[in-house]
Amino acid sequence: MSKPQQTIKQAVSYQGIGLHSGEPVTMVFKPAPEDTGIVFVRTDIEGHPSVRAHIDNVTNTMRATTLENGEAKVFTVEHVLAAFSAMNIDNCYIEMDSPEPPVGDGSSAVFVDLIERAGLDIQTAKRRVYKVKKSHAVYDEDRFIVILPYDGYRMTFTSINSHPLLGTQQCDFEVTPEYFKEHIGPARTIGFMKELEQLQAMGLAKGGNLDNALVYDDEKCLSVPRFDDELVRHKALDVIGDLFLLGPIEGHVIALKSSHELNSRLAHSIMEEIRETQP
Repeated sequence: MSKPQQTIKQAVSYQGIGLHSGEPVTMVFKPAPEDTGIVFVRTDIEGHPSVRAHIDNVTNTMRATTLENGEAKVFTVEHVLAAFSAMNIDNCYIEMDSPEPPVGDGSSAVFVDLIERAGLDIQTAKRRVYKVKKSHAVYDEDRFIVILPYDGYRMTFTSINSHPLLGTQQCDFEVTPEYFKEHIGPARTIGFMKELEQLQAMGLAKGGNLDNALVYDDEKCLSVPRFDDELVRHKALDVIGDLFLLGPIEGHVIALKSSHELNSRLAHSIMEEIRETQP
């Protein structure tokens, strides 16, 4: 039985800095009508151009997911979208006066809190949840991500890292608001000191620090971990955010060392199926 669409009851705002840009940003979640989807609005640009959170609008997947539509460009949207996906929010305007959402604590927790603070507004139209009908797979040497038909939404992720404190980590769970809020949403993005200079030379990670990322040097963790397997939990969080560019879906996602690029390629493959099976 199909469930109704949901938006939020009232506007809520949050201020911070972008993870990669380091730029200050004010972000406002606002209720949106049925069938709007999740729409980012750039309030700092004349005319307030917008871009819908849709796989067709992805233009870059290096280290983060970027969306563009004309003058409207936003990047590192995956942590916000993961929260909307897991909390079953179908429609919302996200106003920002900078191109990157605030990093918060490097996880999705702050965005889940904002959604809960705003409250849920049940709408009349039915949710359009796409149930994947066939398997899709994307491979890149020793990395892959696949989705199989499944009654529900399930995530299985395996991470393999050479760092002595990380190694092989695995998680497997049903994506529900309750599980995400407690076990996945609080997992922070991971950073390595040896990569920091290179990233900053590329104009990335300017806003990262020991509080909004889980940072490692060659031997130890410089931050305080929230979970023993925080890395793999955050990787699963990224997949949830990237696949929400399709809207709500049902399927079993199985991934090994996947990335934003592979997540995006899988979403494009699923999108082809959706267009073939729906008028």
